Amino acid sequence: MGNWILRGDFGTAPDDLRGMLLGLMLAFLCGHVVAWVYMACHNGLSYSRSFVNSLIVLCVIVAVVMMVMANNLLIAFGLMAVFAIVRFRNILRDTLDTTYILASITMGMACGTKKYSTAVVGTVLFSLLMLYLFWTQFGSRHRFDLILNLHWGRPLPELRDLVQLLDRHSRTSQVASQRSAAGTEGTDLSYRLLLRDSGRIDELISELKSFPGVSRVTSIKAEEESEV
Repeated sequence: MGNWILRGDFGTAPDDLRGMLLGLMLAFLCGHVVAWVYMACHNGLSYSRSFVNSLIVLCVIVAVVMMVMANNLLIAFGLMAVFAIVRFRNILRDTLDTTYILASITMGMACGTKKYSTAVVGTVLFSLLMLYLFWTQFGSRHRFDLILNLHWGRPLPELRDLVQLLDRHSRTSQVASQRSAAGTEGTDLSYRLLLRDSGRIDELISELKSFPGVSRVTSIKAEEESEV
């Protein structure tokens, strides 16, 4: 197996039917792996079954294109002219989708040029990288769990009583906004909380609603916010 990986590139070998079939089947398999990783790691509202299918088909088509060119400069220019006539327009809602398309194209190019070991190693490394980013949630910034909105009807110097209540339930609390309520006495407050126990949100809300001077309590979980 190790020897096959080290010597599995046959880019200079002449074309034959078995080599073509092996390249296409390997492109089909690599496209499947890329699509499976996309299905496992995708989160959000922009999931599309047709996009998943296109990752597989695109890998195979690119492999065929590379076989057609076969290091022939005239054929390469001819294909460029054909693709210039046909326009492909698709708006990707997630910037990470471009990475999967690029990976599918790259694996197809490797299979089409008979660089089989490069295709296999590249597919494995790409899959491990995307799974690592998904499992570790790399790049996310978890600064708070809950956005808390309430109306404070008592004088602001007595706000320390409310802060003590919030400190019992949260590691950190940050005032996001503070403004005087229009037409009424009191202050509208908005807090960002990093909770000690995210499973006790209902208990916190219940205590706030029964707390003297607090009214109009609403909350929004941090994961319900849209990531920009």
